[in-house]
Amino acid sequence: MHGLVLLIDDSDLSRVIYHALADEFNIERVVREAKTPRSTFLRRRLKKLGWRTLLGQIVFAKCIVPLLRLETTRRRADILHQYGMDEAPIPAARVIDVHSVNEVQVEALLQSLSPPVVVVNGTRILEEKLLSATGGVYLNTHVGITPLYRGVHGGYWTLASGDPEHFGVTIHKIDKGIDTGDIVAQALIKPTHADNFSTYPVLQIAAAIPLLKRAIRDALNGKLETIPAPGGKSKLWSHPTVLQYLKYRITLGIR
Repeated sequence: MHGLVLLIDDSDLSRVIYHALADEFNIERVVREAKTPRSTFLRRRLKKLGWRTLLGQIVFAKCIVPLLRLETTRRRADILHQYGMDEAPIPAARVIDVHSVNEVQVEALLQSLSPPVVVVNGTRILEEKLLSATGGVYLNTHVGITPLYRGVHGGYWTLASGDPEHFGVTIHKIDKGIDTGDIVAQALIKPTHADNFSTYPVLQIAAAIPLLKRAIRDALNGKLETIPAPGGKSKLWSHPTVLQYLKYRITLGIR
């Protein structure tokens, strides 16, 4: 039987997902996408959000996030230990490094391997030609409840929005939209007072891994089913600015 293919970014959470799946499934290849060049990223974000929002996001990412990570160093280690998650490097022999997962060589790889399941985490939006390169199912792990909290930092935004009952994770099929694919599984979780912006995604991935494994098993056995989306308004969320973070931390205690 053909093995899985992973399309991932170069992040600690993608490494965690790899090791969790490698314990049970045959992973034929890992396609690892490089980060978008900073100049390109900033230019796109500036055009989309404007300079005030972009500046606020940069200050948050450069000044606040490192402090939050330092604040929860012990908590993060405890979560990794509790759930047996491994952040070690992925074996180099398994990895193909590319600038973008939408490159022709990735399309050709998927066509040649014809994997029954393609697991995606942290990459750019997949182009239609890539989605049609194989007859297998494409599964994404999303740290948020879709379609209510699409985009990034879904856990944080539920708390900042006064909607903690929707703090959770989603496993969904991938389509041409941003986190708009059919939902395969969802789980609701509750962060502790020891958690903050830095550890929310780690908790969410810990909850997502069993769901992802079950979805892969079902897909391999031809039994993968979808579930109804939760009611509510669908929204695409972005990175918080420093002023937004300080506002919600002061008024709501959201860390």
